[in-house]
Amino acid sequence: MTPDETGALVLALLAAGVIAAAWGWTPAGRSIWPPASLAVLAAALATAVPAELEGETPVAVGMALAGLLAVAGGGPVTAWVFAFVDRQGGTGAQSMQQAEKVLRGGAWIGGLERAAVAASLLAGWPEGVAISLALKGLGRYPELRNQENTGTAERFIIGTFTSVLWASACAGVVLLAT
Repeated sequence: MTPDETGALVLALLAAGVIAAAWGWTPAGRSIWPPASLAVLAAALATAVPAELEGETPVAVGMALAGLLAVAGGGPVTAWVFAFVDRQGGTGAQSMQQAEKVLRGGAWIGGLERAAVAASLLAGWPEGVAISLALKGLGRYPELRNQENTGTAERFIIGTFTSVLWASACAGVVLLAT
């Protein structure tokens, strides 16, 4: 494969990831599509190393697809990780489930966080990631500080790490291919 063909494959994989991520939001797709979008993202990352996205249009399309995948795919993947953590049982599972009630708006905040992380990295401004995380931490501080339930802080940390890693990987596909 030529580098241009590999670049086209990267764009196709990103588009497939966006479709898989969209299906991850459906009730029936919550267990199947997050791992599928994770596999497609891994394939895109592996393919991006020898790829070359050259020209304004392919790079812009790649950035748009990576941003969409970061925002749309991060929610189902984060919920999938929470479901895995909750299945582990023990005394922490109930406190983790109760934390969801305290950390209201998490899906919206997570989507905005992933958009900010992906945009910052794609713009070549990694400091934006630190600013985004600082704002999120400061905004959630009162809810986290006033909890006797340690599951709330754990859920916040797990969700944040999952979300940031996902958005970084999505942006990394385009950065590796350019």
